[in-house]
Amino acid sequence: AIELGVADAIDANGDPMTLAELSSKLGCQPSPLHRLMRFLVQRRVFGEKRDEAGQVGYVLTPISSRLLKSDDTKVAPILFQNDPDMLLPMHVLSAHLRGDKRLPFEIVHGTEEWTYMDAHPLQRELLNNAMAANARPVVPAVVDGCPGLFEGVGTVVDVGGGNGTAMRTLVEACPWVKAINFDLPQVVAGAPECNGVVHVGGDMFAAIPKADVVFIKWVLHDWSDESCIKILKKCKEAIPEEKGKVIIVDTVITEEVEEEGLRDVRLMLDIMMLAHTPGRERTEAEWKNIFTKAGFRTYTIKPIRALQSVIEVFP
Repeated sequence: AIELGVADAIDANGDPMTLAELSSKLGCQPSPLHRLMRFLVQRRVFGEKRDEAGQVGYVLTPISSRLLKSDDTKVAPILFQNDPDMLLPMHVLSAHLRGDKRLPFEIVHGTEEWTYMDAHPLQRELLNNAMAANARPVVPAVVDGCPGLFEGVGTVVDVGGGNGTAMRTLVEACPWVKAINFDLPQVVAGAPECNGVVHVGGDMFAAIPKADVVFIKWVLHDWSDESCIKILKKCKEAIPEEKGKVIIVDTVITEEVEEEGLRDVRLMLDIMMLAHTPGRERTEAEWKNIFTKAGFRTYTIKPIRALQSVIEVFP
C-alpha cells in the first residue's frame, strides 16, 4: 500500500475515494486492488464512508494517516525493514539458533551488513533515509525530555551520524552548539552542507574527533559487547576527562513484562538485531557491564517519548 501510494491518493482526493477512482489514479487493476483494500479496511488501516452521491469510498484512518510518503519519519523505516534483502535473514534465523556461527545476514548475503551496504547503494540509501527519519522526531524528544542536557556545551560529535540529520536537528534546537557529523568517508561524502555542522570521515574504531560531548544514537545496538567497549574507549578519549560526557540514545529493555507500552517493539527490534548484526537491544545491567569495562565512572538513564532512552555516561 505504501509503494502504491494508496494513502497519498486518498489524502489528495479529500473526499471518500471509490474503488474505480482509486484504481484509475494508481493505475491498478480493480479486482486485486479491491481485495487488498478489503483486507486493509478489516485491519482498520483504511476506513469506508459514503460520499454525497451515496457511493462507498475509502478514507484515511489514524493508522493510514501515518503512512503518507510526505511524512517519511514513518514510511522510511518501513520501506527499509521490508526491503526483500533485509527480510531474507529472518528466514534463516533457525540455522543460526541451531549453531551456525555465521550471522543470518551473512548466511544469505555472504558478508556482514556494513560491507554489504557499501556494495549496494539502494539499500544504503534506504538505511540512511530510515536513520534520518528516526533522528527528526527523536532528537527533539531528547532535547525536550532532558532540559539542560546541552547547556554549556560548545562542541558535539555525532558518531555514526549518517547524512547529518541528527546534528542539523540539534543545531536548530541548540544554535550555540558547534556540531561534527562523523561517519565513514563514503557515508559523509554525500551529506548535505548545513550551517553549524561539519562533516568528518573516519573510523570510530580508530579515532573519534575531539569534542565536549560525544553523541551516539542507535549505533551501539548494532555491535557486540566487545566492539561496544572498543568504541566507548575511543569515545572516552575524545572528550575532556573532567567535564566531558557521552550521550547514548539507544534502547533499554526493562525486565518486567508490560501489558502496554513500547517493550513489545523493543523486543521485536532485538530479534531484528539477532538476524542482522552481532549486536542486541540491552537491559540496564548489560549496558552497565560495557560502561564499566570501557572505563567509565558512572551513568544515568532517562526515558523520553521515544523507543530509545537517553543514557549519559561520565568518565
